[in-house]
Amino acid sequence: MIAAKPGFPMSSVLTLQSLPLFPLSTVLFPGGVLPLKIFEVRYLDMISKVHKAGAPLGVVSLTEGGEVQVPGQKEAFRDVGTLATLEHVEQPQPGLMHIRARGGQRFRILRRERLRHGLWVADVQLLAPDTHVGVPGDLQGVATALDRLLGSLREQGVAEEDLPVRAPLALDDCGWLANRWCELMPMPAELRQRLMELDNPLVRLELVGDLLANAGIDTRGA
Repeated sequence: MIAAKPGFPMSSVLTLQSLPLFPLSTVLFPGGVLPLKIFEVRYLDMISKVHKAGAPLGVVSLTEGGEVQVPGQKEAFRDVGTLATLEHVEQPQPGLMHIRARGGQRFRILRRERLRHGLWVADVQLLAPDTHVGVPGDLQGVATALDRLLGSLREQGVAEEDLPVRAPLALDDCGWLANRWCELMPMPAELRQRLMELDNPLVRLELVGDLLANAGIDTRGA
C-alpha cells in the first residue's frame, strides 16, 4: 500500500507511493486530532487495511464535490495534505466505524489516481516539518489566550479526552500554537489551507494573532 524508496527507512523516506487519500471538507494540521464516523464501503475497507498494517493515510481538503460519494459527481482536492495516523478504531456495528486520527507530516501530491471503487491513491512527497521556533514576546498573549481557554473548559467539567486540544501541549512553539488556533477559529477552508501550507511557523503565528485580534479575542498576556 505504501512503498518507501529502496534502501531508506520509513522514518527518513521523502516519497510515499500509493498513499490512500481521504478527501474531507476540513483541513488537518500536523499535531491535530481528527475524529470521524466512517460508513462508506470504500473507506471502511481502506481504514481496515491501514489499521491492520499500522500505516498512515493522507487527508486532503476538498475543493469540489462532497465527502460522501455521489455517482457522476466530480471530486477535486488540494495538492498539499497531511499524513494521518490512526490512534483509535472502533466498530460499534457492521458498516460503521468510529476513528480518531492524529495529524503528522505534510505532503505534496506528485501523482494521483482514482481507483474503480472510488478510492483515491497518490504518490506524495513529504514536506519538511516545522522547525521549533520559540514564541516571541509580542505574541505571548496568543499562547496565554489558548491556555486560558483550555483552563476555562476544564473548569466547566470538560474531560481531558474531550478537549479540542490534546496533550502534549507546546505553548512555547510557534508552529504548534498557530496550528491549534487554526483548528479552533472559524474561517474559510481556503484560508485554513493557506495557513497550513505556510512553511514559516512564525509568520503563521503572526497571521493567527491578527485573526484573533480582528475577532476580538483577548490576547493580552495578563
